[in-house]
Amino acid sequence: MYGLVNKAVEDLVITHFGEEKWQAIKSKAGVDEEVFISNESYPDSLTFDLVGAASEVLETPAEEILIAFGEHWVLKTASESYGSMMKAGGRSLREFLLNLPNFHTRVSMIYPDLQPPRFACSEVGDASLKLHYYTHRSGLTNFVVGLVQGLGKYYESPAVCDLKETRDENGECDIFDVSWNAGS
Repeated sequence: MYGLVNKAVEDLVITHFGEEKWQAIKSKAGVDEEVFISNESYPDSLTFDLVGAASEVLETPAEEILIAFGEHWVLKTASESYGSMMKAGGRSLREFLLNLPNFHTRVSMIYPDLQPPRFACSEVGDASLKLHYYTHRSGLTNFVVGLVQGLGKYYESPAVCDLKETRDENGECDIFDVSWNAGS
């Protein structure tokens, strides 16, 4: 994953728990990087080690950390780093989710070695849809839940995102039921 991801984990921890906790997490994870470079690639295992260490140090389930990280990614990191792309993604949560494949295509132009997930929508209604999440990485379904919840907050349309089917079950992708207030 790119350094921007690890910088976002650092920002989340420092913002909510302080520098001392971040240093404890880095130590527990065996990470000796002083600074993560946004456009440099790091092993996925480093990010997963940071999340695991955060779970232990903060005494919070990793699932909850990943959800919080997903929300933080949308509301802070993506908003600051990709503000114009976020705005171009749509004027509503529904529109953004339907345009999500285009968003990742644009981000891939900035980060040429990026291996982003792929998203598709089905059963699209006024206030709900099924979100299909295709990825080669395991263990990020709760991050997707946080992303959707963060997007709901970003668009002032609180969203519920429930995992309904895993790629282990269907051999292809994770499928989420996403719903929101249609009046928003």
